Formats: sequence, structure tokens, C-alpha cells
Amino acid sequence: MFENLSDKLERSFKLLKGEGRITELNVVETLKEVRRALLDADVNYKVAKTFTDTVKEKAMGQNVLTSVKPSQLMVKIVHDEIAQLMGGSTADINLKGSPAVILMSGLQGSGKTTFSGKLANMLKSKRGKNPLLAACDVYRPAAVEQLKILGEQTGISVYSEAGNKNPVEIATNAILEAKKTGKDLVIVDTAGRLAIDEQMMQEIAAIKKAINPDETLFVVDSMTGQDAVNTAKEFNDRLDFDGVVLTKLDGDTRGGAALSIRTVVDKPIKFVGTGEKMDALDVFHPSRMADRILGMGDIVSLVEKAQEQFDEEETKRLQKRLVKNQFDFNDFMSQIKQIKRMGNLKDLASMIPGVGKMMKDIDIKENSFKNIEAIIHSMTPKEKSNPEILNGSRRLRLAKGSGTSVQEVNNLIKRFDQTRKMMKMIMTSKGSDKRTPSSKRQ
Repeated sequence: MFENLSDKLERSFKLLKGEGRITELNVVETLKEVRRALLDADVNYKVAKTFTDTVKEKAMGQNVLTSVKPSQLMVKIVHDEIAQLMGGSTADINLKGSPAVILMSGLQGSGKTTFSGKLANMLKSKRGKNPLLAACDVYRPAAVEQLKILGEQTGISVYSEAGNKNPVEIATNAILEAKKTGKDLVIVDTAGRLAIDEQMMQEIAAIKKAINPDETLFVVDSMTGQDAVNTAKEFNDRLDFDGVVLTKLDGDTRGGAALSIRTVVDKPIKFVGTGEKMDALDVFHPSRMADRILGMGDIVSLVEKAQEQFDEEETKRLQKRLVKNQFDFNDFMSQIKQIKRMGNLKDLASMIPGVGKMMKDIDIKENSFKNIEAIIHSMTPKEKSNPEILNGSRRLRLAKGSGTSVQEVNNLIKRFDQTRKMMKMIMTSKGSDKRTPSSKRQ
């Protein structure tokens, strides 16, 4: 995500390296490269020009402290302006209705239906909502079935009316059903088209008028670049939506939509889709995204993802086992499962400052743990609980049983031992830090 833009911005800042102070000449040269990088990322030309003009104005008015290099100051100014360009602050979603009603809009193929399922899942798990999904796409083959499958995966009810081709009626009846069954949230999935047309616009406008939603979201495929911004403007002119959702941000996207759309439609980006899984959905934080664009990582989001997946009681149990030297392959497998639930490994690595740049040419596959899991699954319960009994003959059997090599088995056991030692050191140091000053003196 944003790899090309990040690289080009980094190269542009190098023009200021070695410079003792900021001057109009070196700022102009740097910003020429910044503007070129933004245009290459498919950012709207007017947005790119206004952006670089603002950065120039702020840079020229700055006195560079002796402890701060001009290139560092320029990165700070560009960072703040990128965050401002994308909205400045995080925008929340309105869920005040009873039930709260969220209306989806967008073109066909933008990912509305999948996002509807993801949003329902997020609001159920993180906000304690009891949602109902309303299947109002009566044109696309299997659209209703797709929503039902997503509902089954997340344990969320789906309202549909077989044979009814009137989406306004279905949406209205879905809200009545929600009130009847005690649901406090209705998410209305609507039909899209391959291109903007008058019939679609009239239909979505009619649905909005009939159900008076608390929130109308425009879902857009971020890989469509500048076209996404143009489409957003047309939809906003007719619907006056409340926020934007960028899907497929994990793909080979140049980032133009994310950087331009707020300025063009003056509506906040509220969510970003970052993968296929039902939990691959994030609240959009402009400042954190600016961090990632400039290669600074996003430790806050990484910690939040970890906190969501790592159970506090499980951590306490694990700590006790580590202190007693009882950490085994069952615990190791449990840790792997928690890491996998956090999301795409390469995306997670990019959140660590400096690591994303190192990993950009390394292909981290989703099945990176496949061989490790195969080896552990080939172990007997006794071997999982007592790793020290894994002698040569047992390791040979594990290699054959898992379809791997003895070398891979040896490497896994070596990594397991290193992990156990490292985690024990961390847990022990944490335990000693919690002792009272008086106990430390004794």
C-alpha cells in the first residue's frame, strides 16, 4: 500500500539532505519532486498543486533549529499536510437511531456487499450492536445469496424478500422487522451499476428518502484511482452522503483516491478495507495513514490489532507457564493462531517503523506458517507437551509426516527454544518490575 508514493517522497526529501538551511531554491526543487510523486500516485492535479503551495508557504516561514535538519523539518510539514489533506481527525459513524440505519451506495464491483458484512461484524464485536443486514440489491445475480453467506459467517441475520423487485419496499420492511425483533442497527446493501446512470441515482435517492438513514456511506474501490474521486463527486451531488469507505486498499493501489477524495467532496473517509477476511476492516485515521505513507510505520494500529486478538486471561496463563518453564508446542501453536488473526503479515510488518521499507521486495505469503503448523500437527500429544523428547528418530518421523525436511523440523525446534527463552526473559523482567520498592530493597 502506497509503496511507490513512499519511495518517491523519500527521494524528494533527499534533495534537502546536507543542506544547512531551508531556502526558496531548495524548497522549490524538493516540492517539484513531491508534486511529481503525488501526480504519479493519481492524486488530483489541483489537489497536488494546492498541497505543495501550502507546504512551501509553511516551510519558508519556519526557522530551523540547530538540532533539526531541514529535511526532517520538511518531512514533518509534509506529514501534517498529508494528514490534513485526508481529513485531519478521525470521523466517527452516527449510530444514534433506534434502530440506527446505515445506507450503502456505490458502483457495482466497489465491494459494497462485502463491506456491509464487514461493518456489521465490526459493530457487533466492537460496539456491542445487534445488526440486521437488508438485502436490497435485486438486480445482481446471487447478491442476496452472497449477503446471506456473509451473515452466516458472522452470525448476523439477513432480511430479504424473495420475488420482490422493489428495493424501497424491502428497505422499509427491513427496518420494521428490526424494530419487531429487537435489532438496534440496520445496514442496507443496495444495487450498483457498472457506470453511473440516472435510473440508479433515482433508485438510491428514493431509498434514502424513504428510510431517512442516520448514515449514508459511499463505498469506492481505491484501485480505480482518480476515477473513484470523480464518481464520489457525482454521488455526493445527488445523495449528499456522510462519509467514504475505501475498499481494496491492500492491493496495488497508488493512493490517489485516499489523498484526493476528502478535498474534492469535503466528506471524511471513515473506513478502509484491507483484505478479504471479515475482520479486515479498519477505522480510517488520517495521521496514522500519513505515518505509513512517509514510511514511519503505525505502531498504534499494530498495538490495537494485537490487543484485539490477545486474550488477557490467556496471557496470564501463558506467563505462569513460562515462569515454570512449561511453555510447549500447544502454547506455541496458540500464539501462531493469534498472530494470523491479526491480518496480512506484510501489512503488519509495514506498521513497524523502518521495517516496511526493508520488507517491500520480500514476498511474505499468507501461508507462511503452513509448514510450521504441519510439523506441529504431526506431533503426538506427548511430544507437544514435552519438546525435549524430540530426538533424531522422532524428528525424522515428523519430517515425513508433515511433508517437510529434517532441516525444517530442526529449524522449528531451534526457533521454538529461542522464543521460549526470549518470552521467559520478558515475562520475568515484567514480574520483577511489579515488585514494590521495599521488596526490591530486601
